[in-house]
Amino acid sequence: MRTPLHARNKLIAPFVLISAVTLLLTACGSGAGDATDAVGAAAEPANVPTTDVVSAVHKDEAAAGLLPADVRSLTVAISVGGTPPGTTYLSDGRTLTGQDVDFAKAVAKVLGIRLKTEQAGFEAILPALDSGKYDFGASNFGVTDERRRTIDFVTYINDGQGFATRKDSKLSKVTNLEQLCGLNVATGAGTTFEATLEENKKVCANSGRKPYRVQTYAEQGALWSSLQQGRSDVVMSTINGLRYAVAHQDGVKFLNEFHRLDVGFAFRKGTKLAPAFRAAVDELIADGTYRKILEKWGTTGSAIRKSRISPPELRN
Repeated sequence: MRTPLHARNKLIAPFVLISAVTLLLTACGSGAGDATDAVGAAAEPANVPTTDVVSAVHKDEAAAGLLPADVRSLTVAISVGGTPPGTTYLSDGRTLTGQDVDFAKAVAKVLGIRLKTEQAGFEAILPALDSGKYDFGASNFGVTDERRRTIDFVTYINDGQGFATRKDSKLSKVTNLEQLCGLNVATGAGTTFEATLEENKKVCANSGRKPYRVQTYAEQGALWSSLQQGRSDVVMSTINGLRYAVAHQDGVKFLNEFHRLDVGFAFRKGTKLAPAFRAAVDELIADGTYRKILEKWGTTGSAIRKSRISPPELRN
């Protein structure tokens, strides 16, 4: 299903500013350098909240006492997605901000440890945990049974998979991936969305229909540009990310939530850090900081009542 050229041209203009800014932002830090050393300058994306919800957080001795005795600082790997509530840059082109950033900093303050932030491509973070390159990852990692085989998680929100498309699309809801047959589906590289789409391509063959084509992008700007220019028909991404994009861009619509997933900090398998992180998240929930972070990023619908260590994948 493609939009006529004249209609597509009408949709391009509303996307230009946010897409151009996103491309600039994501180009600033695809490497694994310290976040404070990121090179580049870009205009601050529109509607990025700057409320400080972390500096008032105090150390909790009970949670800190669960850390291994020799832990004084940790390195977290974060992928810069380009648009809130995911990780992006402030107007200085150097300072990272986003929901994952706030949660990582808040947990570090509860535990009384120094936090070094390094940037890395989303698809590179999980494989690097086992080598010890990073102590943990914080990039909206969905907890799946496949990932739990090699990664430990400590949950802090509930997000998941959803769809968005152009407003002139005939799609109104995606309840079965068979509805995507014959379409071009844009999604992030190395994500649960890509895995879900690839694993279920057979639904089209089984029904004798043309398969959908999975188009993967490392940058959110490129992903949305593919939709605006008619190279893709639908976007599959995080529920929160899609809701933000639709709220701040003309010409697109959120279709629906497809599959809810717990989201957690990611660690190498067998980590001894998990109990302390779980206690820290629970402390943030108890003292009200947790709610403040969600309210800042407009994601209160993703709240959890209690953190868990590597829970089974949610089933719809």
